[in-house]
Amino acid sequence: MKKGKKAKAATTEMRKEYDFSKARPNKYVRRYSEGASLVVIDPALKKHFPDSASVNAALPKLVSSFGEARSK
Repeated sequence: MKKGKKAKAATTEMRKEYDFSKARPNKYVRRYSEGASLVVIDPALKKHFPDSASVNAALPKLVSSFGEARSK
């Protein structure tokens, strides 16, 4: 059985072709750390819920219309 080539020692310098000078911090990291959830809605509902604010405004009203929590 042949042994593969040994991996080169890791260098501490970044390669020249990697340019992160225009990189920006992730603007969503705070939202995800707070426990955001991603939910995909049906495309037909897009006209009624064009953004997350409209969904977040409608869901509490819908849930409160159910009354007390139902157990199965």
